[in-house]
Amino acid sequence: MTRHSQTMPPDYFENRYADDPDPWQFTTSTYEAAKYAATLDVLPKPRFASALEIGCSIGVFTEALASRCDALIGLDTAEKALEQARGRCESIPHVRFERLHVPGQWPVGRFDLILISEVLYFLDADDMSDLAKRILDALDPGGIVVLVHWTGLTHYPQTGDEASEMLIGLLDGAIRVDHHSRTDRYRLDVLTRIT
Repeated sequence: MTRHSQTMPPDYFENRYADDPDPWQFTTSTYEAAKYAATLDVLPKPRFASALEIGCSIGVFTEALASRCDALIGLDTAEKALEQARGRCESIPHVRFERLHVPGQWPVGRFDLILISEVLYFLDADDMSDLAKRILDALDPGGIVVLVHWTGLTHYPQTGDEASEMLIGLLDGAIRVDHHSRTDRYRLDVLTRIT
């Protein structure tokens, strides 16, 4: 499998949703349902004041996370995905969505929770470094970063393990790893800001 060397461009995602409204089976996959439940279970606080979900896709996890947040912003680069996410969460007034291509684009605000699920491996090393800076600029003291990534082979710039370890390394000194677990298909890391 030939791997891409650079960050996946926005049109890659637009094309995926143009071909299939749920290209990663977020609404039907038992893998996704189990991963969502595990992610919610590992959150170290019952509620967050201001959360950011990077790569919200069609909003399935966003809808589940919303009950744990006073305010939640979901980001995605694909407008077709965001249309579905807005529809799914239209009755939840404290949830909003923005079309941004992270890390070059970033929302205004500060957050006590940043959730990054199935996103990091799309980024190359330069963009990962930029993402780390963005996170540190936006994460409150004591804030939480949750990373959830599939650990199989990819044709993206990185694997889930490589990408997660790279980001953790880039944030070293500013965060501590409070939780790390693995299943046979994904890893889950919870980081807490210490400086």
